[in-house]
Amino acid sequence: MDEFENNQECPTEEDILEAKKVKKIQRERQIRKGRMWQERIRGIFRFFVSIGIICLLIFLVDLPQWYLDKSSFKVYNPDNVGIVGNKIVPSAKIFKVLHDIDVPNVPMFLFRTGEIQNRILKLGPVDEVYIRRYAFPARLDIIVREKIPSVVIAPDEKVQPVAFFTKDGTLVGREYLPLPQEYKTIKVLSYGNKGDDYHKWNKERIQKIEKIVRYIETYSKEPVLYLDFRNPNDIYAEIKTVKIRLGKLDETVFERIERIPSILPQVKLMDTKIKYLDLSWEKVNYIKLDE
Repeated sequence: MDEFENNQECPTEEDILEAKKVKKIQRERQIRKGRMWQERIRGIFRFFVSIGIICLLIFLVDLPQWYLDKSSFKVYNPDNVGIVGNKIVPSAKIFKVLHDIDVPNVPMFLFRTGEIQNRILKLGPVDEVYIRRYAFPARLDIIVREKIPSVVIAPDEKVQPVAFFTKDGTLVGREYLPLPQEYKTIKVLSYGNKGDDYHKWNKERIQKIEKIVRYIETYSKEPVLYLDFRNPNDIYAEIKTVKIRLGKLDETVFERIERIPSILPQVKLMDTKIKYLDLSWEKVNYIKLDE
């Protein structure tokens, strides 16, 4: 009996190994259960975080600051639409061509600006248009690059210009006049209804006028006040000292202008009133006195 009890109290090595194996299995089972619960909790947490992010994005996207004000092109407000770079075209005229554009109900990052650019580019003095979008708060900056004025047209030297040409030969009407004083332009007198009609002038014609003025100013050392094209077969140029008769603008006109330094000093020394300095002849210069 005692021997039996001793056998029960002293487990064998196999019993000990079996017990350890059972405990190991139980411990692994508990660890798996713990991991399963952790994954479930993480999944639930990720779900609610995702829902929260989606709700936040919907809230942010729906904020009115993302949308351009519906009246942005109806009423001028620089906080909604700003215009920069325009010196010739008034901002009011730009807004006039944009007045009937309907602002779409989309966030600023989806706002399309092609129609705005196309309308502004139809204005004569405008060369390029860039649209800068600001997302929050929503606003637009219209950046305008204008063509450079070159020649202004007037029917008389004492009359304000009625139109002007840009360097690329674009004719622009009086609605954009007067030009800012920072532009140095060439004044050309022309009626525009007979002879050399300025309405038909192109870029090459403007470049030739610019070249003539450069030649006269280079050889006379004086600025040209105006060119008189009212008789296209008998052109005059006015400088501070004297009026110069150029005659026809043929292939020899630049050679004739080069003769100015040889005769202009004589003009400055004369006491009598001079009508004009005649360079219209191919090889002869003479001074026409005022009778």
